[in-house]
Amino acid sequence: MTVVPDARGTTMNVVRSVPVANLPGLTAPDATAPRTDPLSRAEPSADQSSGDQSSGDQALSTGPAGLMLPRIPAATGFGTAFGAVYRGQLARSKVGRIPLLFVASFQSIGILVLLRGILDVGDNAAAGQVVAGSTVLVVAFVALNLLAQRFGALRAAGALDYYLTLPIPPAAVVLGTAASYATFAAPGTLVTAVFGSLLYGLSLSGLWLLAPVVLLSGVCLSGIGAAVGLLAPRPELATIAGQLGMSIVLFLGVIPADRLPEVGRLARDALPSTYAVDALAAAFQRDVNWTTVVADLAVCAAVGVGALAIAVLALRRVGTS
Repeated sequence: MTVVPDARGTTMNVVRSVPVANLPGLTAPDATAPRTDPLSRAEPSADQSSGDQSSGDQALSTGPAGLMLPRIPAATGFGTAFGAVYRGQLARSKVGRIPLLFVASFQSIGILVLLRGILDVGDNAAAGQVVAGSTVLVVAFVALNLLAQRFGALRAAGALDYYLTLPIPPAAVVLGTAASYATFAAPGTLVTAVFGSLLYGLSLSGLWLLAPVVLLSGVCLSGIGAAVGLLAPRPELATIAGQLGMSIVLFLGVIPADRLPEVGRLARDALPSTYAVDALAAAFQRDVNWTTVVADLAVCAAVGVGALAIAVLALRRVGTS
């Protein structure tokens, strides 16, 4: 250590560095000695590696430099994911199920009572058309109107981002939500069909066909409603589109095809819900052409699969936009 005066006349101490090798009792580190990395750890043995790979339920995995990283959970199966989404949406809808059932059934029963004084008493074909159209209208009210509003609201609120972060298939989100709303349509369709059959004096023997008609028309209209709600840029547009679609189902489904103009018949043939109406209307007749009924139901199933596929693609597009 050397004492050196500074510019102000005071002194300051200067410590000269001394090589470590020149200090007594100390030696310089060997350049060839391996350096210990605090992040490194011993490599596992072959038995330990095979054991870690075989246990798929571990929550951590080994990353670079031996760091323990969280393991990404495996994707949930479609059945489990569908059940979870269905129960969650069903529990949410239970709050308003009584008003929903009342409104969905009351408007269809009101149409039956209104048209009872207009139709001819002996025209079973027209009466069956009115009853079938009013019954499918219950499905359209729930699947088109309410479901489109629901998906539009979920998209606007950003709630779909939550589902997209979960390890579940997007199809389970669409189908689970659609099935929860279709569940509330089933009691209303039964009440409307039975009330209409008794009001118009139709036979109840073929009413078992109501089950496949409601199922397939629900798949068809729910897929369309979900696609409308997911593709609409704003929830208001989804609401308007759902109500407009329900009105089209009402007029083209309740009015018999032979009483529509040529333009109305072409529009009726392009509307998938009318095939469900025709299939159910055939159940009230004495002579049933089952080939036509099966073909009508097949059209509903095909349109439903296509509409649900479009809804799933729309949901994925929401997640990437």
